[in-house]
Amino acid sequence: MSLHPTPSHGPKLDLGAFFHATMDEHMRVARATKEALAHDFERLVACCLASLSNGGKLIFFGNGGSAADAQHLATEFTVRFSQSRAPMAALALTTDTSTLTAIGNDMGFEHLFSRQIEAMARPEDVIIAISTSGTSPNIIKALEKAREMGLTTTALGGKDGGHMRGLADILLIVPSMTTAHIQEMHITLGQMLCAALETSLGLV
Repeated sequence: MSLHPTPSHGPKLDLGAFFHATMDEHMRVARATKEALAHDFERLVACCLASLSNGGKLIFFGNGGSAADAQHLATEFTVRFSQSRAPMAALALTTDTSTLTAIGNDMGFEHLFSRQIEAMARPEDVIIAISTSGTSPNIIKALEKAREMGLTTTALGGKDGGHMRGLADILLIVPSMTTAHIQEMHITLGQMLCAALETSLGLV
């Protein structure tokens, strides 16, 4: 009798069909995003351009994969994107482990971003929330705090926008119900934003 039984497997996956179906859905969502969000993207670029031109900064935040997107995008602004150039002011509220754990422990996870916005944001800054569902309490509290402070609030969302509707001055909702495809469009939109701003500011 074998001491290492062969693990059981589910139905055999047709990898060719899987590949093409996944790519087809990605392209479908990309086309729908292109058709739905051109105007709102222009508005997002305009408000971020005004902020950076007036000494402001872009403040990104999100949870999980969206936290990674926030850090990814903030880095492309402050370091480089298409080529070497002067930096653009941006930060992600997801990187300081001491701050994150202190807020989570002392105040509650729902205050993770609102407390940092209260401490660091200024009137000329733009808040950029990233959330596929738009229902996370810490995202909602952050947008509420930013509006209370008179900041420009923007967001990248998906599905029906969740509770970010009415809290984000500019809300780009990716027309999909699938988290993975929403995230794919979020990073694309974020990189387009970076490219548009570095060109508009005459940095490249």
